[in-house]
Amino acid sequence: MTNSPRRSLFARVAEMLDRRIGWHRLPVPLGLITLVGLRRRLRERNLWDAPSATRSVLPTSDDERYVFARTADGTRNDLENPAMGGAGMPFGRNVPLEFAHPENPQDVLEGPNPRQVSRELLTRDAFKPARTLNLLAAAWLQFEIRDWFSHGKGTMDEPWDLRLEGTDPWPHGPMQVPRTPETPRLPDDADSPPAFANQETHWWDASHIYGNTQAQQEVLRSGEDGKLRLGPGGSIPGDVLDRLAKEPGWWIGLALMFTLFAREHNAICEHLREEHPHWSDDDLFDHARLVNAALMAKIHTVEWTTAILGHPTLQVAMSANWWGLATERIYKLFGRISESEVISGIPGSQQNHFGIPYSLTEEFAAVYRMHPLIPDYFSFRSADTDEALRDRPLTLREVQDEHVRGLLERTPMIDLLYSFGVSHPGEITLHNFPRFLQEFRRPSHGKSTDGEVFMDLAATDILRARELGVPRYNEFRKLLGLRPIESFENLTDNPRWAEEIRHVYKDDIDRVDLMVGMFAEPKPEGFGFSDTAFRIFILMASRRLNSDRFFTTDYNARVYTQAGLDWVNYNTMSSVLVRHFPDLRPLLREVKNAFAPWPRAGLRAGRR
Repeated sequence: MTNSPRRSLFARVAEMLDRRIGWHRLPVPLGLITLVGLRRRLRERNLWDAPSATRSVLPTSDDERYVFARTADGTRNDLENPAMGGAGMPFGRNVPLEFAHPENPQDVLEGPNPRQVSRELLTRDAFKPARTLNLLAAAWLQFEIRDWFSHGKGTMDEPWDLRLEGTDPWPHGPMQVPRTPETPRLPDDADSPPAFANQETHWWDASHIYGNTQAQQEVLRSGEDGKLRLGPGGSIPGDVLDRLAKEPGWWIGLALMFTLFAREHNAICEHLREEHPHWSDDDLFDHARLVNAALMAKIHTVEWTTAILGHPTLQVAMSANWWGLATERIYKLFGRISESEVISGIPGSQQNHFGIPYSLTEEFAAVYRMHPLIPDYFSFRSADTDEALRDRPLTLREVQDEHVRGLLERTPMIDLLYSFGVSHPGEITLHNFPRFLQEFRRPSHGKSTDGEVFMDLAATDILRARELGVPRYNEFRKLLGLRPIESFENLTDNPRWAEEIRHVYKDDIDRVDLMVGMFAEPKPEGFGFSDTAFRIFILMASRRLNSDRFFTTDYNARVYTQAGLDWVNYNTMSSVLVRHFPDLRPLLREVKNAFAPWPRAGLRAGRR
């Protein structure tokens, strides 16, 4: 990727400042400048395409609807490379390809045993809450991940067989983990690392609501006024709920987010119909999807991220990613005052792939493995009185899969949202992985007599990084311009953890798995996850916007309409919640960020 000598020098100076002092220890203005330089440095060195043989070419299309609308499968976002970012396209990389080869099978299984890592370093000994967040933050993240990436269901034809120690309480026979399927490669690419397909679209396009195929989309649409199908009272239709309940990981938090933003889509349709009464069903649907996806991207950028990364510099930086350093107030008064993404934000700037075809990356997926956010137990309370709605909290298993439908039918959604708003997720740290997810039920791949297979998701997370060629912790840091850790005592400020990690990894600091290192390292002020993971975030959070023409070149009134842009600009997570549940207004008035803990009810007193 080319860059001017002046910009490259600026990026190198920023990296030097960060290595010697740390961006988070600098005064806010200097910290912001350093982050801009770090992003440029990462763009120079840490964007790599998947092997070219996995790329495909799409034929031209006679239907030009895609020029002003997102396609179901994510193709034709980039008009010069229409396959780019589509569902089924391979993950790219944030490390040079020579460092992206999967580990050999022996190291995958015994380097050390992922089940040992899970049991000795990750198992939740006592729930450690993240007190600056509410549980909506955990639900939101998993909701967004469903939009971003999936490696698919894998295959059990030749599963990974994890060795079980004699004292292991695993009750379900051998522990087997499905292999991740590789994309086909040409003989000329035999020496390249394998590529793995993303079953979702790579774009930030709300495909988790709208589906990845035209057939899925047709099932979800009502066929009238651009709207999605919803049942009585704005509920998810029963057939859709039944389908979602069969997908691994479906739980009440996802159901809340899906319902909320399906309702938001329909509200956007109604607003656009008032402005454009002669529009067709397709016109309304296409524009409402654009607006809804952009609103979710904005909420994630300026609200969720600033909630989980509470450092003062990040509060300014993430707002600037969307509005620019000129600030939201200036943007709303005058629009863009500069072509620069730094001054006026990324939305509405020029599309830029930085010399590499756009895709999400294996490293991006790896750092977003944040299962400790999920608690083991859920307490449901009345939004009106704060009284408990059940005589005991429900377990994670009792709010998953087939249980979701009954919970939605028995409990008003406002009470479910309130309960999430006043509960905490877990800290992203060692010894805080949900025990119920270490014995996770998922649909069978054809080799289970009871229709289910059981998985330890903590062990699976460790195995996946090795299988997919994501470097281990110290190598990962070096490849991102960070200093490697020289000792277990320098890895963590918890002496007990240092000894535990030393024992599991047999005194070899370079063997520490990426997730273990990220969960163990001390975090910057206000951070909910590690500074190492944040390096991928610096790069990829911006890239997802920069490469998408619907957030850059085509983020304008001609494509969105002015009414659509205004909807994005003037709405927040709080306003979405209040629009569909007006009785939440008194509570949400008291918080600056809807992902921060809400005050306790009652709403009844707030209405008086």
